[in-house]
Amino acid sequence: MAEDLVLDTAIRDWVLIPLSVVMVLIGILRYFVSKLMRSFQVPDHKIVKEGQVIVRARNLRAAANFIPPKSFRSRRVYFSNEENGLLFVPKGQAQNAQAQMFSDPNMAMDMMKKNLSMIIPQTLTFAWVNFFFSGFVAAKIPFPLTQRFRSMLQNGIDLSTVDVSYVSSRSWYFLNLFGLRGLFSLILGEENATDDTQRMMQMSGFGFDPSKSLSAEKDGLDIVQHEWALPKFEHRAEAVLKKLVS
Repeated sequence: MAEDLVLDTAIRDWVLIPLSVVMVLIGILRYFVSKLMRSFQVPDHKIVKEGQVIVRARNLRAAANFIPPKSFRSRRVYFSNEENGLLFVPKGQAQNAQAQMFSDPNMAMDMMKKNLSMIIPQTLTFAWVNFFFSGFVAAKIPFPLTQRFRSMLQNGIDLSTVDVSYVSSRSWYFLNLFGLRGLFSLILGEENATDDTQRMMQMSGFGFDPSKSLSAEKDGLDIVQHEWALPKFEHRAEAVLKKLVS
């Protein structure tokens, strides 16, 4: 049976609160450092144009049933015909996003700066937490949890008799690392650079690939089954009025 622990108030004052405050301050400092390191880039005219074409094609698919069949067919040909359609990408002109990144030194430098602004503060903070606060039971969650949460909440504590709802200081660090996104959104705004989950996802990918997006949008537009909805509006309105009257 799991034992109930009485947490010392000194742990709250010297471990839990300082660790939380430091994580918030480091996130804010990293945000301003990343803004200083960010370089201004003129957007590529071709990429902007292709993005606008994709948006227009998506709007056409979403509102396809609200225009006549002849108008929809002409717009679909305009976007997806094999000769000069806006969504058609010849096989030889498709460019790999990874090759595009390595061919542009500014893009590679910006990605390296973003990764360094994430990795260096995390490494130093984790070393600080592991050196000063390792082995503390810092908090207790006010509701019961299953044993599957033990490895996540009690990192650094190898005691199977402790209840799962207790949180170690190292696990509290990871919870703050990935759980402060909402607080940073309130303090710094929605467009902030402190979301580590998105940063880690971006490290495995190399950005936007216009050719794949154009091809996918072309395939989606080709399979749309058009059914003009306007001629049926009168019958639907009549049916609704009859229900209201009766």
